[in-house]
Amino acid sequence: MNKLLALFAFAIFAAFLFILAYRLGELDLWVITVLTLALAGYDFLTSARKKD
Repeated sequence: MNKLLALFAFAIFAAFLFILAYRLGELDLWVITVLTLALAGYDFLTSARKKD
């Protein structure tokens, strides 16, 4: 259940960043958005693998 909720939160976060970058349309904002999602995705994957 926690993994499902974390995945949902990540999807909402990604959608928010995508909308922000799409509406402003600046290249540097797209780069920051992709890097942010990559770091958040990496954190999600490494945290999801941990067995508490």
